[in-house]
Amino acid sequence: VQLQASGGGLVLAGGSLRLSCAVSRNIFYTHVVAWYRQAPGKEREYIAQVTPAGNTNYVDSVKGRFTISRDEANQRVDLQMNTLRPEDTAVYFCNAKSTRFGATTNYWGQGTQVTVSS
Repeated sequence: VQLQASGGGLVLAGGSLRLSCAVSRNIFYTHVVAWYRQAPGKEREYIAQVTPAGNTNYVDSVKGRFTISRDEANQRVDLQMNTLRPEDTAVYFCNAKSTRFGATTNYWGQGTQVTVSS
């Protein structure tokens, strides 16, 4: 298994959750790891990413509330989610992608459900 997501659950609006994506060693140091989410009836949406060098990027809707980080010791990419809103309810997926020498490799983990109640 290349990617293993965990940490979802049920939380009240305003609360916090921390998602974790365990990444296989062979891709942790070479792939950009991102989190996506998919709400019922909607398309999968990009949320945030971190490069092997630690550079991060976020979609505007989560800036200031979510933080993506690399745990080098445990080869994980975590997503700390604060001030959660009901509209954050979705299945969250981690993704690892790399394009080298014209070839792209792309991995998806299984989803983890996040439910935010009002």
